[in-house]
Amino acid sequence: MSDVLLLNGPNLGILGRRQPEIYGTDTLADIERAVGEEVAARGWNVVAVQHDCEGALVRTVQEHYDTVGAIVNPGALMIAGWSLRDALANYPRPWMEVHLSNVWARESFRHDSVLAPLASGVIVGLGPLGYRLAARALVATVG
Repeated sequence: MSDVLLLNGPNLGILGRRQPEIYGTDTLADIERAVGEEVAARGWNVVAVQHDCEGALVRTVQEHYDTVGAIVNPGALMIAGWSLRDALANYPRPWMEVHLSNVWARESFRHDSVLAPLASGVIVGLGPLGYRLAARALVATVG
């Protein structure tokens, strides 16, 4: 078991082009490389998956129970992604929730995450750096 699941939800496949004033100019490929750099010292590889469909994300979680942990940016599914929540509730390893923007500085409908109570940690508002910090936290958590 030497893989980390990097799971990204709806609209994150267009990072770099999607509202750069909010989400920055790094692409998802840039983020995947950064996470890979953070976990490489542990001998871990990154399995990066992005889907716009909640069902595909659920299936991905279920197919990756053998990973050492996960970093999850559910995007807007944090608000009402109940089936993703159920899948992550059954995920047997630690996982970190990440959001590029500070969700509490935005619209009020973004202020609650149905996933956060299950996460080992939550990082918001630090842009792409949040993914690196989540990777470091995962390394420390798994030990």
